Order: sequence, then C-alpha cells, then structure tokens
Amino acid sequence: MWEAGIKIDEIKEIRVKSNVYLGVGAITKINDIAKEFKEKNICNVLIVTGKGAYIKTGAWDHVQAALNMYDIKYKLFNEVTPNPTVQQVDSAVKLGADIGAQAVIAIGGGSAIDTAKSAAILLKYPDKTAADLYEFKFTPVKAVPIIAINLTHGTGSEANRFAVVSILEKEYKPAIAYDVIYPLYSIDDPSLMTKLPPNQTAYVTVDALNHIIEASTSKATNPFSIVLAKETVRLIGKYLPIALSNPEDLTARYFLSYASMIAGICFDNGLLHFTHALEHPLSAVKPDLAHGLGLSIILPAVIKQIYPSTAQILADVLSPILPGLKAEEFEAEYVAKEIEKWLASFGIVTKLSDIGITNDDVPKLVDLAFNTPSLGLLLSMAPVKAERSVVEAIYTDSI
Repeated sequence: MWEAGIKIDEIKEIRVKSNVYLGVGAITKINDIAKEFKEKNICNVLIVTGKGAYIKTGAWDHVQAALNMYDIKYKLFNEVTPNPTVQQVDSAVKLGADIGAQAVIAIGGGSAIDTAKSAAILLKYPDKTAADLYEFKFTPVKAVPIIAINLTHGTGSEANRFAVVSILEKEYKPAIAYDVIYPLYSIDDPSLMTKLPPNQTAYVTVDALNHIIEASTSKATNPFSIVLAKETVRLIGKYLPIALSNPEDLTARYFLSYASMIAGICFDNGLLHFTHALEHPLSAVKPDLAHGLGLSIILPAVIKQIYPSTAQILADVLSPILPGLKAEEFEAEYVAKEIEKWLASFGIVTKLSDIGITNDDVPKLVDLAFNTPSLGLLLSMAPVKAERSVVEAIYTDSI
C-alpha cells in the first residue's frame, strides 16, 4: 500500500480554506452573501463573467436580484474567454476601479474565477498590472473579497488559491497561488451545469482527473491528497458516463461537482507537476485549445513516465476505473494505454498532431515549459526528475 511511502517526519500543511455551498439550489445562497456584504458596508462590486453562460444558466437572475434587493451597485465585465489574458484582467480591473469595487463576484468556470481572483488582487494594487502579477514583479498580500459562482465541474478554482492567466505576446501561461485569493464563499449548484455540452462536460471532468493524478504523485503529496484522489476517480468513473448520456441528470452533476471541488482541494494541498506544466505552453501557443482537452492529450504519456516511481499510489488511486493493477513498474505502458482507452470511451481521441503540433514544435514547447514563470515550480514537484529529455519525450509521445 502507498502508506509505506509516506515520510511521516515531513510536516505537511493541510488546506481547506474556502466556504463552499454545494447542492441543487445553492445559487439562492447569493441572497445571504449579498446581505452579509450590505452588513459589512460593501456597497460596490465588480461582476466578472463570460459572454453568455451567466445568463443562459439562470445564475445572473439570482445574482442581479440579490444585489438589487440589498442596494449593492455593480459593474459587469462579461468579456472573459477560455484561457483568459492579462488584457482582460486589466480591463476588468479598470471597470471595477471606476466604481470603487469592494468585492468581486465571478460567475463561470475556471476562466472567469481566475480572472476575478486576479482582479481582486489588482483592485488593491492600482499601480500594478496583470502582467506585473503574472510575471511575479510583486508579491500580493491583500485582495478584495471574492465570491465564486461556479458553472462547471472541473477546475476546482472555487475551493483553492490558484489562478491562471495568459500573456499571449510572450506565449506564457503562468499560474499564481496566494492565500489572499481563496474565495470567501463559493457556490457549486449542479442545476447551473446541466447545459454544459457533452465535449465540455468531458473536458472539464478530465481537468479534475488530472488534478488528482498530479497532486497524489507530487513531491508535496500527503495522505489527505491521496485519499481525495481515489474518491475523485471513483466519482468520475461512476457519474461521467451518466452525465454524458443524460446531461440533465442532477445527481450526476452533483457528484461531478463534488469530485471537482475535492480535486481542487487535493491539488491545493499536493500541488501539480507534469501534465499542467506541459499543457500551459500548449494553450499559450494555441489559445483556442480547451484546457481539459490539452491535458487529456498528454496524460497517457505523463503516466508512462511517472508510473514506475509512483506505482503504489497510482495503482490504488486509479483502481475504480482500472481494477487489478499490481503496482509494478512494468505496468507503466499498460496503464498509459488503458487511460488512453478510457478517454476514448468518452470520445476524447485527439492527439497533438490533430491540433497542428508537429515534432518541429517540440523544442519550442519544451523551452516554454522551462521558461514560463511559475512552471519551473510545477516541474520541480514531479516524482521523477524533470529533465528536458523527459519533457520532450512526453510531448513527442503525444503527437
């Protein structure tokens, strides 16, 4: 069992810091949040969201009504795209600053929440830009309160201290992690997620799967992350097929939301390594690439590299979808192939070549993996040494 590999004399910090409302109808909790804002004299807020889902899901009706009920003024920034950019963050901040925003409410998936987290910091640092933040030119120690209304079940951003924003002109997609951007409150309401298209349902769920595979095998992992990882796999294995066959199934959406949330907590504790460090250059170079799809493309190759050194953990964590593993090094290629088949069962069969990446692009991607701010930290958490040859092999095997 994996317990034998835990170094009990290494002190680990266990993080569970955001208050999350989970359940069908949880969106009504925005009324309590708005009331609390009013009681704390928070009278101006910035709303950060994408172009349409906040309306189509019905979330906006609740938010707008709650803010109006308590006479809270707001500005709406609804221009967030997948793989948000520093320019979008700066535009949102300017809008919020114009009304003296004292809090930020995100409505959307990880892109909206990450943009909102970034804006929440910069509203406290008016002399800084989003590029300053994501190139680590300063270390924030304050932010306005963040409320996250989550519309997808994948990123876990509603329950952790991470945010990711792209600097397109440099083809950078860095990640930040600061205690000041834990959401004060988050809402995971499965009834807001039933309109996710099948491909997005699969992609966001694969994001959650990657979170736990990396967090449970990183150098920073702990028993809490490993236990959360296995439960995440069990829930995904059971409920993703149901959600794909019946998108309106609220029970399936509930447990996928829960799985995503605990996966977010899992990597808040165990951190990430290869798959995210190597996907970020992909979607920096190809901004239209869905994050979850990018992760799925390189996941089998990552497992092939890390399984020999993490077999005891992965054999247990993956057992709900790959039963009977022996936790032996020689299984690495088999496990990688079985994960590839499992992804294919949900229609995810894309390779790097399908998105226009060739062997000629690999050196550039490797350079970005090592040179993009923050990704070096992720690579340092990998269970095997992140040499250039290993990173190159993962990209090459994924073509």
